[in-house]
Amino acid sequence: MDRVHRDEHRWRTAVTLARRGWTLALLSLVACGGRATPVASGAAGYDFGSCGVPFEGQYRTGPVRSLHVTMRDGVRIALDVVLPEGLADGTRVPTILTMTRYWRAWEGDGPNDVQRFFTSHGYAVVWGDSRGTGASFGVWPHHRSPDEVRDFGEVMDWIVAQPWSDGTVGGWGTSYTANTNDWYAQVGRHAFRAGISRFPDYDPYADLYFPGGVPNAYMGSNWGLRVKDMDLNVPRSRDDGSPVGVRPVGVDSGGSLVAAAVAARLDVPSVWESFRVLTYKDESMPLWDGRSMDDWGIHSHADEIEASGSAIYSWASWTDAGTAQGVLHRFMTLSNPQRAVIAAWSHGAREDASPFHPEVYPLEPSTELQRVEDLCFYEEYLRGSARPVHELVYRTMGEDVWKQTAEWPLPGLRHEAWYFREDGLLSRARPESPGADRYEVDFTHTTGTRNRWATNNGAGDVVYPDRAEADAKLLTYTSAPLDRDLEVTGTPVLTLRLASSHEDGAVFAYLEDVTPDGRVLYIGEGQIRLLHRKVSEARPPFVDPGPYHSFRRADAAPMTPGQVEEVVFSMLPTSVLFRAGHRIRIAIGGADSDTFARIPSEGDPSWTVERGPSAPSFVTLPVAPRDGGLR
Repeated sequence: MDRVHRDEHRWRTAVTLARRGWTLALLSLVACGGRATPVASGAAGYDFGSCGVPFEGQYRTGPVRSLHVTMRDGVRIALDVVLPEGLADGTRVPTILTMTRYWRAWEGDGPNDVQRFFTSHGYAVVWGDSRGTGASFGVWPHHRSPDEVRDFGEVMDWIVAQPWSDGTVGGWGTSYTANTNDWYAQVGRHAFRAGISRFPDYDPYADLYFPGGVPNAYMGSNWGLRVKDMDLNVPRSRDDGSPVGVRPVGVDSGGSLVAAAVAARLDVPSVWESFRVLTYKDESMPLWDGRSMDDWGIHSHADEIEASGSAIYSWASWTDAGTAQGVLHRFMTLSNPQRAVIAAWSHGAREDASPFHPEVYPLEPSTELQRVEDLCFYEEYLRGSARPVHELVYRTMGEDVWKQTAEWPLPGLRHEAWYFREDGLLSRARPESPGADRYEVDFTHTTGTRNRWATNNGAGDVVYPDRAEADAKLLTYTSAPLDRDLEVTGTPVLTLRLASSHEDGAVFAYLEDVTPDGRVLYIGEGQIRLLHRKVSEARPPFVDPGPYHSFRRADAAPMTPGQVEEVVFSMLPTSVLFRAGHRIRIAIGGADSDTFARIPSEGDPSWTVERGPSAPSFVTLPVAPRDGGLR
């Protein structure tokens, strides 16, 4: 299938259900079982670090050499170059490139752990400050500005011109550096062969800053103001409390160059100034040179990424913002060679975050083994004979089994409707008589300050306390104890028949496991701003198994107070095994006070959730078979 016809097929697949109406389509899937013929995908087991390379390499790590490289417009970009020592004279090696807006290093630092690891295995490592950050000159107005992206191509041109370069470049990064690594592919440099993007923001609006169109005020404000301080070289504290700034380049022993770079960006506003007033994904913002958040996402540049042919290795988490959602969108959409890994981790896979484990639990794979896994990828795509690959490795929470698949959604899924019933019951049986539940939005509800959104802003481990007390502030529907294990792997979809007293609001839905001893475990969530509830018929920018919400101004649809409307939206993807004897719960509220902005900003909204036989409210769960190679 050629590119044009493949894209048309993807688009038609993604919007067919939207055109027909999601409720009818989902119920049709339920009625016919929603099954596909099982294939080999989903086989259990995965051998991390299977290329057999040891963690300790054979080469010494050389000193850090800092320098400025001048771009096309005269702006100087600060780079650190670290080379392996002990190579034979004249040896040329691949280069691992990381560009960051979090300071490439602190003043007085030596090589970091990543630089030491890759240089010990014979790779050059280049670590740089993005334009307008750290010790680089220029200004950083917002994510993925055109000048920042052009710089990456020129930095790669500089690398391949060096006597130690073999002409190949691989990208590596976590979080923002994962995003910059993604952008390398779009600049069209032949040298760029492979990128490892750990916990990236594929669609920054929907995956992080405005999930479901709801403003993530915690991330927008804290992150925006924190990086503004870094751009002004506000000192940070080491573990011993001593203040330290960004590392200057080697010729800047007195710090005058850093001071000059900082002086030029004093009046650049924080991105929070735009985040706080943003509503629509296609909204042109004056402080962003008229650009919108649609311009930021790498999903908007799929053609360039595919044209590069570069291999992609993505890491994400079921419990870290929307990183899993973004990685799955990429996996389903792009034709590049791809490998992806998803499990329950904190941001960056620094801590285990499975809700079924105690707070302190061994990390799997370990940080060292993750690093070896990354090296195996480079050995294949920078030094070896690159082969086509399309492979997703994921771990099911509650089962702790690694699985592999070449397809997503998984083949053989059964789309089960679980209906809201009287007395807060969640049941496979459709309601037999009309009913409704009234809910007064409780704006004091919170998921805490160590949730999936906080970890993405440097808050460390993901820890949700027992949700029983929090659920008392929500509208809940809970199943009877399960008579057998039930694996949910994929994207749950929530369908509500909702009337609101206000034109706007935010619906938060939580998927939870109620244990036999009464504890309530957070599994996942989804949200939608009611203004953005319309299921769009526009062409989606990526393949998505759920209803497509564009979050654009043209699709805005305020509620009519008192009128029952259909509200259908995807929850974030997950993979979890609900054990026999446990109960499934859907909890619904209108606020998460420590993370998201209050919608509406004033008033005391109330809702009515209808749950009759002709117009039910329900959640559709993607249930994986426990046989056919998927165990």
